[in-house]
Amino acid sequence: MLKIRLQRVGRKHDPSFRIVLTDSRRGPKSGVYSELLGFYDARKGKPQLKSERIKYWLLKGVQVSETVHNLLVDAHIIEGVKRNALPSARKKGAAVPVKEEKKYVAKLA
Repeated sequence: MLKIRLQRVGRKHDPSFRIVLTDSRRGPKSGVYSELLGFYDARKGKPQLKSERIKYWLLKGVQVSETVHNLLVDAHIIEGVKRNALPSARKKGAAVPVKEEKKYVAKLA
């Protein structure tokens, strides 16, 4: 299955990303991708996207990662709400935090 996702490039402490079309079975650090669809400099914050090619691939049924989905929503290439791209505690196998009950303290008048 093909997927549009970010591929990190650049130096340490200088986050820059390529937005690439790649096979989902390949890792993001493999460096192998089918097509370059844009760039995203995290320090500047504004992505440079090839919107026509992205729309073409989305019509073909290509999936997008959560972060790229949020970038495409911001750039008005696709419509929709943003997705939560942060990993949940359940995925990592960590213990799920338990909600504590609120304790009410009576105020003395």
